[in-house]
Amino acid sequence: MELTDTELEVQRRYRLNQPYFNERSRRIFAATEVLVLGFGGILTVHRATGLARATGLARATGLARSTIGRGLRELRSGAAYDRRVRRHGGGRWTLLKRDPKLKEDLEQVVKDHIKGNPMGPLMWVSKSVDKIADALRSMGHQICSGSVDSLLKESDYRRLSNRKMEELGNSPDRNAQFEHINKTAKEFIEDGQPVVSVDTKKKENIGNFKNPGTDYRPQGQPDLVRVHDFVDKEKGKAAPYGVYDLADNSGFVSVGIDHDTAEFAVNSLRSWWYAVGRYRYPNARCLMITADGGGSNGSRVRLWKVELQKLADELGIEITVSHFPPGCSKWNKIEHRLFCHITQNWRGTPLVDLMTIVELIGATKTKTGLTVKCILDPRTYQPGIKITKEQMLSLNIKGNTFRPDWNYTIMPNLDG
Repeated sequence: MELTDTELEVQRRYRLNQPYFNERSRRIFAATEVLVLGFGGILTVHRATGLARATGLARATGLARSTIGRGLRELRSGAAYDRRVRRHGGGRWTLLKRDPKLKEDLEQVVKDHIKGNPMGPLMWVSKSVDKIADALRSMGHQICSGSVDSLLKESDYRRLSNRKMEELGNSPDRNAQFEHINKTAKEFIEDGQPVVSVDTKKKENIGNFKNPGTDYRPQGQPDLVRVHDFVDKEKGKAAPYGVYDLADNSGFVSVGIDHDTAEFAVNSLRSWWYAVGRYRYPNARCLMITADGGGSNGSRVRLWKVELQKLADELGIEITVSHFPPGCSKWNKIEHRLFCHITQNWRGTPLVDLMTIVELIGATKTKTGLTVKCILDPRTYQPGIKITKEQMLSLNIKGNTFRPDWNYTIMPNLDG
């Protein structure tokens, strides 16, 4: 089928614009060409667009004459300026229109999974669009994973990670305790008295174990470490107990090799005082300690208070303690002013022995002026020491008027 010169011109224009056409704009183009050509234009456009669409197949047909006629009617009536591509109701029906119960079942499947309902259709841990589609198909729906993804987005579902917002042990005095700690610490610092934050860092395996993080090494030459993190029975674990001086922005860490007990915690405080505290605060009359509500320095640990009494008697100063409310350990200053920098400093470095741990902690510094001193505590500590009521009654301890279980002062026994 040979084309005339006129048909070739129409074909050339059609091919140039074809990538940008939709159903409606294709009709309008064809109708415009017909109006320009005049008599016989419909047949000319039909033949030209047919060969263009057939890419050389002579028997292929072009735009239907009825389609071209519809474009002419739209031009003459002004409907060509409507932005709608198809008429109302045109095109393939949506999934929800074809299957009205689909959305309800989809939401039920997702909710059943979220609630962990063992009788629900989702019996797996990971929630993916493929598995949701499988569950919906088992309920009689014809749907693929791509359609599930689109429907979830339309219903405002997104893949979200967990967000830490729920607090355990949310006491009504929680905010008031924070205000009390802040007020007391300011008074101590303004008076030139030491204020320290204490806590035990996570115990670390000693040996050639993988340490999270990365460090610069020659390409293709990473440090080789053990495959499994089973504790080395000969080397054991290290328990770094930290003391952070709030006013001086300095840290002190005592690395223990035995149980993390209250006796170990107070001995770490004792080591800080004799190594750093007494030189930095030669005129100290009292010491304020902020600590978590649990662990070896918890508010209910009797041995902690007994050992603090021994320390107060030994140093001859009052020791004021304020505990953070339950579940609020992440607000402890030592966590984000000392421990995080230690972790950053030794990232990607196997903690092969105790001296490596001590040296890496002692080398921790920041641009804001943090310095850290670290020592090794080779002593062993007996766990499970019981403190009697008589021992508790012998303590020279005074509770604060506000939450005495969280805030108390231990005074030295001057009679020896």
